[in-house]
Amino acid sequence: MSLKHVVGATLLAASLLAAPTVNARQKLTGEQQLAKILDGRVAGKPVSCIPLNQTHNTQVIDKTAIVYRIGSTYYVNRPSNAESLDSDDILVTKLYSSQLCRLDTVQLRDRTTPNMWNGFVGLQDFVPYTKPKTTAAR
Repeated sequence: MSLKHVVGATLLAASLLAAPTVNARQKLTGEQQLAKILDGRVAGKPVSCIPLNQTHNTQVIDKTAIVYRIGSTYYVNRPSNAESLDSDDILVTKLYSSQLCRLDTVQLRDRTTPNMWNGFVGLQDFVPYTKPKTTAAR
């Protein structure tokens, strides 16, 4: 093997070993992910319940919160036991009405083994975040 091939193979191996480190540094914390989602939005008065049938999207933020989208409003819930939240889990909620409310519990199920549950969280108040209304310049 020539020196050129040895140097090339060494550089390739070094870059492959460094790749996981680069990716690990780029992973945002839960709080950073939430801040990115809510960027440009303003918090409103917390509410106890939200209508689940109007929820268009639900996003789990690792170890931090669950974000529910209704129209253009994002409702952030920071549940008790939030450290159990994993964005790869499936949320299973037992509903007693058409609304999702404070004190409801959400089971966390493993996506790869749905019969295995990873814990649960207890919902708290939902904080609405909306984009501020802009006033037209005259």
